[in-house]
Amino acid sequence: MTPLGEKLRSLREERGLKLKDMAAALEVSPAYLSALEHGWRGTASAGLIHQICQYLGLIWDDADDLAALARQSRPRLKLNSAGLTSAQTALANRFARELRHLDAQTVTAIQALLDQARPVTPSERPRRAGRPAKREAAGPAQ
Repeated sequence: MTPLGEKLRSLREERGLKLKDMAAALEVSPAYLSALEHGWRGTASAGLIHQICQYLGLIWDDADDLAALARQSRPRLKLNSAGLTSAQTALANRFARELRHLDAQTVTAIQALLDQARPVTPSERPRRAGRPAKREAAGPAQ
């Protein structure tokens, strides 16, 4: 299951929606929506994510969060190791082989380690369309 699929299923179940009814409202097949929830299909298009947000009544941060999950939910990944060190390439290959066997605690620990190694800066976070970036509080007037 992908992060997007997990969230979609959770939102759908919280609202008491049947998969076939949601699929019909989104004009996709129930099989496609099920495959999206289970991670058997590629990530949803931006247009479908927008439709889902409208259908579920998601706005602002909730809609942004769903779009971010879609970007993190590619079930088939490609990694270009050109230009990396041999140690980095070896790590990438080992990770690809062993990821399936890692328990939840180990995955969380690896994510925390990666967050510490290179935290995401505010400029790297996606901005919401139509909303200006937040400005830092101004200091005392001089």
